[in-house]
Amino acid sequence: MKKRLVVMAVLFVLTMAVATQVAQAQQPMLVDIPFEFVAGSVTLPAGEYRVQKMDPTSTVLLISCSDPRAAVVLTTNAAQALKIQTQSSLVFNKYGHRYFLSQVWTEGSIRGRQLLKSQREKEVAQIASLETKGEITLVAGLHPARP
Repeated sequence: MKKRLVVMAVLFVLTMAVATQVAQAQQPMLVDIPFEFVAGSVTLPAGEYRVQKMDPTSTVLLISCSDPRAAVVLTTNAAQALKIQTQSSLVFNKYGHRYFLSQVWTEGSIRGRQLLKSQREKEVAQIASLETKGEITLVAGLHPARP
């Protein structure tokens, strides 16, 4: 009887942990991006952006802001970190003064999304000198879903 109770308690805790991760995966992220950047093949202006998966199991991301012309839908690949992310974040590859969205990570998960390098990014990366290459990470906040 005692063993059964322990097993049920462990299953309950695991269920709650999975439910929390699913809920967080569905919450859009809000991030203030202070520079113009490229996502896929679209150049987007600086501003506050909302980043979200189309559905919890989707490989598709929607990136949008208050300007309806500044939005893009992207297909992504799975990415995995070595440890659970303590903050939601967007990672950009930087070449000189050009920024390309590279990865999206969600707080509380080891799974993220990786964007494929566009032909434009590959060309810019070849031209850029080693001194001008870098990576920028911006912290994003989770935005509760609207009822």
